[in-house]
Amino acid sequence: MMTIHRLLLSSLPILLTACAVLTPSMATSSNGVSVSLHGVNYTSESFQYVVGDPKDPSNSGGGEHISPFSAGGTMCCYQLPKRWAPGIQVQVQATHWTKKGPEKKLEEITQVHMVELPRFPDREVGALWVLRTKEGAIELVFSNVQPDHPDWPGRVKGWPEPSLEYRRERWELYRYSAQVDVDNYKKLLSELQSNPQKRVREAWDFEKKQRNAEISIFSGSDDPAFAAYLNKEYVEGLKRSKLRLEKVLEAKP
Repeated sequence: MMTIHRLLLSSLPILLTACAVLTPSMATSSNGVSVSLHGVNYTSESFQYVVGDPKDPSNSGGGEHISPFSAGGTMCCYQLPKRWAPGIQVQVQATHWTKKGPEKKLEEITQVHMVELPRFPDREVGALWVLRTKEGAIELVFSNVQPDHPDWPGRVKGWPEPSLEYRRERWELYRYSAQVDVDNYKKLLSELQSNPQKRVREAWDFEKKQRNAEISIFSGSDDPAFAAYLNKEYVEGLKRSKLRLEKVLEAKP
């Protein structure tokens, strides 16, 4: 069974499975070379990017949505000139979603960044990386290795590391879910004790629709064996949910 620690980690986009294996492409055409795109998000806000050539609207790529402290997959494609030269500009349209007000409603903000194309060697296979730094700036890196590689040429090194605040936000989702399970089983047991006929009848109607084969051994909602079956289910469910809640609480970042 997956531990809560592993479960919490698995919920974080930081796993970056989509970029675990980098297979860059660089196809040559008469006008230039086509490279794959990768996005990396070092912020607590989701963002989306589109890379475009300000001199050629037909030359664009990207568009993927990247979760907080995460990285995207391999996107196609953006065409670079055959040879690098200083001063070549790339237009990056970046959209991010930020929480506003006491209700923390998401506000969409789109900005256009003009970024100088980083130097790239002639005839070297690589990819164009679009980074949203922790300050919210947009940086471009040309590289055939990932950010955690020793030869990574970018200013920002390594994959994103989720902030404590973000990890606790994710943890709270699991804590709340586990607490709801505990409360639900307590409520069911309480109803079974205070008003057994009503609880058994409602449970029978529900189980008949969802698990008719399993309850076919009982004669009906008034079968004492069915009430005993429900009590056992609720007691065991409460025990499991309490254990889950304890593990979640122990795993608090």
